[in-house]
Amino acid sequence: MDAAQLKIEAARVALTHVSDGMKLGIGTGSTAEAFVRLLAERVAGGLSVIGVPTSERTAALCRELGVPLSTLEETPELDLTIDGADEIDPELSLIKGGGGALLREKIVAAASERMIVIADRSKVVDVLGKFPLPIEVNRFGLRATEIAIRVGAAELGLSGPLTLRMTGDQPFVTDNGHFILDASFGRIPDTRALSNVLHAIPGVVEHGLFIGLASAAVIASDGGAEIIHAVVR
Repeated sequence: MDAAQLKIEAARVALTHVSDGMKLGIGTGSTAEAFVRLLAERVAGGLSVIGVPTSERTAALCRELGVPLSTLEETPELDLTIDGADEIDPELSLIKGGGGALLREKIVAAASERMIVIADRSKVVDVLGKFPLPIEVNRFGLRATEIAIRVGAAELGLSGPLTLRMTGDQPFVTDNGHFILDASFGRIPDTRALSNVLHAIPGVVEHGLFIGLASAAVIASDGGAEIIHAVVR
């Protein structure tokens, strides 16, 4: 199967965990879009759900396909979030934010009783960090925030380029009006330590390390889809 087919297969398996009456967090990105299209078919067939989208892009697709939507203000407690990931480690810690929606994705995931990640086998890694870590930052004080990130990362033995994400010749702007710095640190041995360092920097709004949020992952490969459950420690 090609990458698109693998995404559809992972989304199809994840959809079996959706039941009538659920309040769903719906992720952002190409894999999540595959899930939305399959979900819309079930909704058209009579499945009753309410979706809370993690981006304007996802919201637009849901409206187009007829998936009923709410907001997190109206529906603050969710049963299940289904979303993709840029990287997944053996403990189901994630790097997310390649689609630029990491802040809303993390808020929605945290408001959910469960989170299922859908991905193809290429997203599974031994140690997070090959994919650049997205860091959502306030526009004000951008340079000072960048310096603080470099200093904090260096204290953990991490270094590498910090790149302001661009759209054409303009900085990429998130749905919340922020910029994104993509940090190419390489392997991140201690994700919790880096998370703590980044959260301590005032200009950092959020980062793409999702730790302890995913309860299961559906990983699709040519041999089929495998469900991996988070280890409870």
